[in-house]
Amino acid sequence: MPHLTSTTASTTGTGVRTGLGIPGFAHPLVAPAQWAELARPGAPLDWVVLNVAAGPGSRPDPHCLEAVGRLRDAGVRVLGHLDLAHGVRPFGDLLSDAHRHLEWYRVDGFLFDRCPTGRGALPEVRRAVTTLRAISDTAHIVLGHGSHPHPGYAENADQLVTFSGAWPDYRFSQAAEWTADYPPDRFCHFVHGVPRGHLEEALRIARWQGAGTIYLTDRTARGGRADPWETMPGYWDEIVSRIGTGVSE
Repeated sequence: MPHLTSTTASTTGTGVRTGLGIPGFAHPLVAPAQWAELARPGAPLDWVVLNVAAGPGSRPDPHCLEAVGRLRDAGVRVLGHLDLAHGVRPFGDLLSDAHRHLEWYRVDGFLFDRCPTGRGALPEVRRAVTTLRAISDTAHIVLGHGSHPHPGYAENADQLVTFSGAWPDYRFSQAAEWTADYPPDRFCHFVHGVPRGHLEEALRIARWQGAGTIYLTDRTARGGRADPWETMPGYWDEIVSRIGTGVSE
């Protein structure tokens, strides 16, 4: 059963509050205008992921420091990108990346990208989350599964990404039954290749499946040859005006 209600204020007409989660744009040196856009007042941002170079990089990046500073001044939560490599990433490497994210960019939490979904990997993911919370007790932890994982993961993070993929797949997707035991603010959906004319349909699917944090874009993966999350969608202002207070004049 999908979630139909929430205790938070509605911005979409069903009682489910919807916010934007940014999976991570291209480097601020490549896309400075897009990072600046994220710091403008009015965008209903839940968080923005910082991915310098498949993680925090090897040294503090001045362009990223500037971009993160603007977001922090605007009150936007920034998450550091951590790649779990589907559960095969060495724990020490993961912890080292987390420390650099915290020391250099003072991130507010972490996105565990390519997080495994199976029950067998749950203890190691739990270990990583517990360790990071010991380092930063206020860290916002998002597990980037991309599909519905074993239900046990829901007890070990603030949010789970339970869909990440293309619009044709999203149109016919269904929420796992166990997700009905949790409020919408526990789940995130990332959908690429969404045509402008189907924005309302995509928002409706997210609401009925109980996803409180979303990211929709008309960019595509081009058969795996491109990262659809690197650039801002062509209808950014329209998304913002639909689910937030709007930023366009």
